[in-house]
Amino acid sequence: MQPVEGTSDIAGPERPQQRAFRGTRLIGPRLYLPATILIIVIAFIGFWPTYFGPALKGRVHVPPLIHLHAVIYVTWLALFATQVALAATNRVKLHMQLGRWMMAYGVVVVIAGLMALAQAFGTRLATEDVFRAQRYLFGVLKDLVFFVPFLVAGWIYRRKPEIHKRLMIVATTILVLPAVSRMSFLGTPVPIWKFMLVWPIPVYLLMINDFYRKRLIHPVYLIGVAAMLTMRLILPFGSSHAWQSIAAVITAFYRATFG
Repeated sequence: MQPVEGTSDIAGPERPQQRAFRGTRLIGPRLYLPATILIIVIAFIGFWPTYFGPALKGRVHVPPLIHLHAVIYVTWLALFATQVALAATNRVKLHMQLGRWMMAYGVVVVIAGLMALAQAFGTRLATEDVFRAQRYLFGVLKDLVFFVPFLVAGWIYRRKPEIHKRLMIVATTILVLPAVSRMSFLGTPVPIWKFMLVWPIPVYLLMINDFYRKRLIHPVYLIGVAAMLTMRLILPFGSSHAWQSIAAVITAFYRATFG
């Protein structure tokens, strides 16, 4: 669906950033939509056996906060898919308007992640040994620490669509890491080579497209894959003495605050 030249999806002259979005084809329908669908498929495959499948049968027994956390993350995926569809169909003005709210919603995603982490960390402290609980704490905090910079950069570069669109798809791919961790058919735990084969598939698809069309790969994708690999390589730090010293302070604060 192409708009009348010189207009946006809502009548009126285009602003410079809207023209920039159109001129660079912010998110082409041929590849970014399939990449987004792949992200959603990865999320549902990973969580189906332990959450979505049992939830449909009423067999999921988790605290309400965990259900809220799941709803918030699924909503992020739905909003992201909507943004991709809007840009792919050249509804740029609406894409930009929704984008402001989506970035604000990104803050909600992070807060929900921290709240769910606090809930799960407390449960593990009560039912498991402290070491295992603190190692879990490292794993989840790490995911948020890597997600946030890509989200913030996506907002900073929102008027540079060639960078913005890549930052946002990398950020959303990072969010589905826990889904890949739950793919028991890949092994338990999932070997790193299988992890790095499956997890970044949406990014790999777009990297191949970059190379095919331009004979180069955009630096954002290279940084994104390097970040994802780093997230797997630093997992042993969660069992190190250095992390245990840091985690001991967090544990003491948690117990003093939440009992």
